[in-house]
Amino acid sequence: MKNSSLTRLGPGLAALALAGVACGGGIDNPSGGGPDAAIDATSDEWDQRLEEREVDYNAALRAAALRLVGRLPTLEEIRSIQNAGDLAAQKVAYEAHIDAFLASPDFARQIYFWWQDTLRMGDDTELDSAAAFAAQVTVEGRSYLELLTATAGQCGAFDVGAAAFTAADCGNGVPVQAGLLTHPGVHRHFTSNFSFRRVKWVQETFACTKFPAEIAATGIDIGAAAPYTGLFPFESVPALDTGRVNFRDTSAVICANCHTTMNHIAPLLATFDEQGQFQGQIVAPTPLEGAPPAELRDYLVAGETTAWRYGVPAADLPQLGAAMAADPDIAECAIARVWNWAMGKGDVVDALREVPAEIIRQEIDDFVADGHRLKSAIRGVFTHDDFVKF
Repeated sequence: MKNSSLTRLGPGLAALALAGVACGGGIDNPSGGGPDAAIDATSDEWDQRLEEREVDYNAALRAAALRLVGRLPTLEEIRSIQNAGDLAAQKVAYEAHIDAFLASPDFARQIYFWWQDTLRMGDDTELDSAAAFAAQVTVEGRSYLELLTATAGQCGAFDVGAAAFTAADCGNGVPVQAGLLTHPGVHRHFTSNFSFRRVKWVQETFACTKFPAEIAATGIDIGAAAPYTGLFPFESVPALDTGRVNFRDTSAVICANCHTTMNHIAPLLATFDEQGQFQGQIVAPTPLEGAPPAELRDYLVAGETTAWRYGVPAADLPQLGAAMAADPDIAECAIARVWNWAMGKGDVVDALREVPAEIIRQEIDDFVADGHRLKSAIRGVFTHDDFVKF
């Protein structure tokens, strides 16, 4: 049974699918005989079940309207599809409604709220400005990668009543801004010892996975209960003889599995104080006695430089943003979030509702080819065959 099939099934069918596997038979006959026994053993039963779904543009319109504009379809919208004629004509009518939704002020409001949830930020002017920027980039059909690379305009506002955006630059002292990576609200909201909460936010928001972010195909025996599986050298992070924290500790877990990647990113984010103001040097607090600020030697051994991933160095936040923008995982994450939103699934990270890349491969490729315009990708998902079939 393919993971891709279960991902596309609704919760009820997915549960039945798993139950059938556990019992060793099909849904209708757990013993393996009867109607289900006629299914070709070389085929995927659940792909066949998926093929049994039928297109229902009015059901799709209802789901799309609730997500994209926050309301149910009007009677006129419903009848326009019912009276359109055959499925080809209904498809034209349905897609015209999707285009109208995406062009409406209500979509601007919905995507602003969606970004508040996605970024896990909101409820004061500075925090809301991050969602306002992300929503403006989306509504105006700009590149999603501006969230990582924009040098201006990230600290504006959104007037919910008027559905109007106002752009403004961030005034937190950063020499060159890098999208939301330098946003003062982000750094204030996710401040922590060593800035590891900021690193976690960057990873989970834009790459859609928890740490460890890099896993080697073959682990390395370091004399612990389990092998080290990171890509950076195990010795790239300090022990107590080279720093003030033992990131090579293996007494409980292998800390370096996560921290060899985290520690190469964190120094770049640790240059902002607790109010999100850029200080030009590492100022993140530590849990050490007296709460001294962190130092580079606490993160990395001598000779190691900051980086996004192993073999992808980044000397500053603009370089970090550029490295992330070039990472295919970022585009995949963006589409996975839109897919789960459209399909009514939970959060990719928090609810562990990961989307296998093969399911959304065409949407990812289209997203990249179209200049990473999220608004176009949203249209693509809400008109996708999997969205309009029930």
